[in-house]
Amino acid sequence: MSLSRSPSPLPHGGWATPGLTSGRSSPTKRNYGDINGNGNTVSWASAKAKSDEVNGYPSFSTRSNNFFGRHVRKLSHSLPRFNLGRRKDFAEKEKLGRGRWSSAGPGGRLRNMATLAGNIVRRMRLRFLLLIGFILAVIVFYVSPLQYMWRRTSFLGGGSKFVVILASNQGGGVMEWKGPREWAIERDSVKNKKRYTQRWGYGLDIVDMTTKKRYAHEWRESWEKVDTIRNAFRKFPKAEWFWWLDLNTFIMEPSYSLQSHIFNQLSKNTYRDINHYNPLNISHPFTQFYLDDVSRSPVGDGNPESIDLIIPQDCAGFNLGSFFIRRSEWTDRLLDIWWDPVAYEQRHMEWEHKEQDALEYLYASHPWIRSHVAFIAQRKINSFPTGACDENGEDPHIHYREEDRDFNVNMAGCEWGRDCWGEMYSFRQLSNRLNRNLWEKFKDAISDKWGELWNGPGRQKG
Repeated sequence: MSLSRSPSPLPHGGWATPGLTSGRSSPTKRNYGDINGNGNTVSWASAKAKSDEVNGYPSFSTRSNNFFGRHVRKLSHSLPRFNLGRRKDFAEKEKLGRGRWSSAGPGGRLRNMATLAGNIVRRMRLRFLLLIGFILAVIVFYVSPLQYMWRRTSFLGGGSKFVVILASNQGGGVMEWKGPREWAIERDSVKNKKRYTQRWGYGLDIVDMTTKKRYAHEWRESWEKVDTIRNAFRKFPKAEWFWWLDLNTFIMEPSYSLQSHIFNQLSKNTYRDINHYNPLNISHPFTQFYLDDVSRSPVGDGNPESIDLIIPQDCAGFNLGSFFIRRSEWTDRLLDIWWDPVAYEQRHMEWEHKEQDALEYLYASHPWIRSHVAFIAQRKINSFPTGACDENGEDPHIHYREEDRDFNVNMAGCEWGRDCWGEMYSFRQLSNRLNRNLWEKFKDAISDKWGELWNGPGRQKG
């Protein structure tokens, strides 16, 4: 057999056989013979592929002939590679654990827990983002002024339906000018009402109750209440209920909204029959035969929608230091007759408490007024401190009780022998203590504990 056509290597590399040449010299190919001396040829590339297969790499990969594929392949070869093949039993042992968390070692469990947590977060990424968005929305609405806007809207919070009227007295009235203690009372009272209305989105109308001379022959001090209510109706045309508060009042529980505290269950929180608590001994109801059924009923029509005036009663009768009045046609008629100068001229000498006694007289003598008036427990909106009505301060219908967290306190009559500023200050401090948040309670507990350790068990503080 002739060997003239057998392949032979060229001097500069490559092969003489046309089917094994690619037009360029390749130093990466060699001629290997088997043990029998045969001329079988094995390429270097095929030997490397077999080696890679043993070490866990795939034995075959396509060759990218385009420009982009070649360059991407070069970049990928420069990156670190990990043992991801199926035959891991032949992998190099010193490469185990490279590029990944290892459970071996003292911190292995901690690393495994961190990896597990990361996997859970990745799987629940959407829910996690929604939770973070919800928390941010809550912070924005409860910290920024958006809280006031949200609670004020008629279709969400409903705060625009309510207005607080605070009777200030910047000039001191016609009898005396205010001193430092009176200024301090007004400052605390105004600040208290501003915080409350801003929290719940209510309107606030601070009015100057300095007595005005409406007629040439009279001073009608405290009768300006009627005109003030009318002016508030004009200032807040979209409001429905107006809460009148005297200056010597303090809202003890700012977390109570008017809706949840009273108006969401108006029929439950009010009563129409004055015989339930009747310190004035007013005969009720009317018994005249010519009256309609509603006027002869002790509870009117029984519909809470017909209530236009809500007032508390103290030991002496009606108390107008804190009451609610509703915008309606009935209210316009009431304000007209309440301010009527003819009735005032005839009976004002009998009315010791002025406009308050006038309203009691109208209620006792006019059936059309009774059918729209409801009463509310005094401690619901107008608790008294010790010393008002009863020096013992133990009347369960009248006096403030800390354990029951009464809503509002009225220092009524404090200018007659009591300390108005002292009472206002003590209730302000009590309200601050009762309404502390968790962080403030924690700080107070730490402070008290540190004081005990510093002063010792048997020593006085300070």
